[in-house]
Amino acid sequence: MITIGCFHAHYSNIALIEETLASYEVELVHYVDPGLDRRKHDANFSEAVTQEKVSQTLQWIAQCHADAILVTCTLFAAELAQAAQHVSIPVIGIDDPLLQKLQQTSQEYILAFTNPATVEGTMTRVNKALQQGETSGQQVADTSRIEAVLIPGTFELIMRGDKDGYLEAVSTGLQQLAAQSPDKMVVAAQLSMAPAAARATANAGTEIYSPLASLATYLEQHLNIVHR
Repeated sequence: MITIGCFHAHYSNIALIEETLASYEVELVHYVDPGLDRRKHDANFSEAVTQEKVSQTLQWIAQCHADAILVTCTLFAAELAQAAQHVSIPVIGIDDPLLQKLQQTSQEYILAFTNPATVEGTMTRVNKALQQGETSGQQVADTSRIEAVLIPGTFELIMRGDKDGYLEAVSTGLQQLAAQSPDKMVVAAQLSMAPAAARATANAGTEIYSPLASLATYLEQHLNIVHR
């Protein structure tokens, strides 16, 4: 049985990953560190702080007998280009399936966020993935077809434990984006938004892409996980 170390910024993400991979022969070991999100507004906070912490944690998880690491926080995932170089096991970011999807299609997307601290890093990963897709002949690197939108006043709800309020506010925001741009695919860019994406999909009658939509299939392909 493969062991996946899951690196989260919030405890609420544990249940989402457990449920998604419940039918697979995997052991999930969870590591939660909300500290970077709590420090992000400090005067002396910088990207270097995030890079160092993420790198140290990935190395620690790898030393704890993990076969692979799944990073579920987009703030952490934004640092994987550097941090993952220091561990010898596969490291997968929660947005890796989305990046693969963007490389393989020319559709226009709206990437919706609730945490403003994750927008820049995620979009940097998106643009890099599109450029890599162009190099490999998968798709043209037209970054203008990917728009980032922040759903304001929502992230503080989940950080203070108001899951119901967060679910309601984010699902409403996603539905509004879908209604405003019917020709574009709306994406819930953070794992914490997945339940809201499911509710918005049901209410709006149109698909809101979730980080969980193709995660299991992606892990099957890249980690060879199998069903029980």
